[in-house]
Amino acid sequence: MEEFIKVLWKSIAVFFILIILSRVIGKKLLSQLTFFDFVIGIVMGTVAGAFIVTEVEGRWVLLSPLILTICIIATSFFTTSNLSARKILEGEPVVVIQNGKILEHNMLKLRLHLDDLEMQLREKGIFDIREVEFAVFEPHGYLSVLKKSQYQPVTMKDLGRPTTYKGLATEIIKDGDVIEQNLKQNNLTFSWLYDELRRRKIERISDVFYASLESDGTLYVDLYKDKLEYIHKVEDS
Repeated sequence: MEEFIKVLWKSIAVFFILIILSRVIGKKLLSQLTFFDFVIGIVMGTVAGAFIVTEVEGRWVLLSPLILTICIIATSFFTTSNLSARKILEGEPVVVIQNGKILEHNMLKLRLHLDDLEMQLREKGIFDIREVEFAVFEPHGYLSVLKKSQYQPVTMKDLGRPTTYKGLATEIIKDGDVIEQNLKQNNLTFSWLYDELRRRKIERISDVFYASLESDGTLYVDLYKDKLEYIHKVEDS
């Protein structure tokens, strides 16, 4: 019983220490994991694990992963129902750009430097900070961006033009095998599938790498051996 209590309180203590250290390090660790951040994270986890292993004897150490898992699940439930706890453990969104202007004090609070901000903006296709109305650094470490209205893409609604429904494509063939359930759900038969393939001069289903039924009722087909005249290369050599 003594060993159980020891592994229990030591595992819980390590869990909360790691949470505190993660909050101190900040959201940047989640968003852009550099080599240095990766090494620090590994060292922290190794030290925490070694502490439990050296302090707890024998088979009792195997309870530690179970206790840590229970702590994670309990914390998730607690933060789901408690806003204050969620703010403490997960943090809050922080505005880093407002009306095309960078909020340096918020950047400093997040320990986020300009290179990281520019990189995340480029990942969203934004190369000019003046295009940004708001940029918000989320608790999970990613950047949410709202462009200024004059830089947002024009939609069919803006043009006042009607659109047709476009749903999800349904997989019919994967890796040369027919997904019968999807075929039946769309009230289609093997005869229909064979006819569609023959129309494309495909004799065997095993030759098909992937086929999907589009929302407009057409069948998209990709073969294992596509007959392309030219394959574009991105690499230099």
